[in-house]
Formats: sequence, structure tokens, C-alpha cells
Amino acid sequence: MVALGPVVPILRVFDGALADEFYLGFLGFREDWEHRIAGHLPLFRQVSRDGAALHLSEHFGDGTPGTAVQIHVHGIEEFAHELEGKGYSHAPVELEHRPWGKSLEMSDPFGNQLRFVQVPARVPHPLLGLAGAGGERR
Repeated sequence: MVALGPVVPILRVFDGALADEFYLGFLGFREDWEHRIAGHLPLFRQVSRDGAALHLSEHFGDGTPGTAVQIHVHGIEEFAHELEGKGYSHAPVELEHRPWGKSLEMSDPFGNQLRFVQVPARVPHPLLGLAGAGGERR
């Protein structure tokens, strides 16, 4: 039986310390693992928060700056409040109401677009069907 797993986008980054400041410090992701063939060579790492995982890569062939990633969020208003409290001046926190749900969109320091979206229960999720108030599968 074939079963596909979660998609993990690869985002191009140019500076590991700047990526840490944004993804770990501001967004609250944690580093799961890091790989470098040698200390001076490009970084490749996975960061995650709750059920979301991203690969961050300094390798030329991985990802394209400006890539857009949509991340589904439960509790987006609390997430926005958390981010506002960090006072990070390089990514404004502006919660927007869209036809498909509440959205918080921002760019990372490398031009990648992150779209955090809380989808209302009436909008079908490709894997879960229609999510109820508790997010249960249908």
C-alpha cells in the first residue's frame, strides 16, 4: 500500500545566524537537526514547531528565494499575539481576514513568503476532509 507523508518545503537561506534569529527566535521553531559536510560548507537543517517542519538550506540548488509556503494554524490570533510580544521589527504582524480564513503573512529575511492560515471548519482540508471544531477527521 502506498501512503504519502507530509510535505517538507526547502527554503533557501543565505545566513544561518539570521535564519536562527527569524525562525528560532521570532517564530518559535526549534532546530531538529543540522548537516554540513564540513564546517565551512553550506548549512542544511530542519526546524519545526508543533506539526510544521521546514528545511532551511544554504545550498545553491535547494529552493528558490521568494518561495511561498502556507502553514495551517489552530489559534492564529494567539500566535499573532505571541509574535507581536517579541518586538521583532523586520516582519510586521498583521492578521488579515480572507475568504479562505484568517491569515498572517510575512517574509523571512531571504524573501521567502510564509503564510500562516487558520482555515474555517467549512473549508475542506485535502487530508482531513472537513475539520470540525476540534479538528477531528471526517
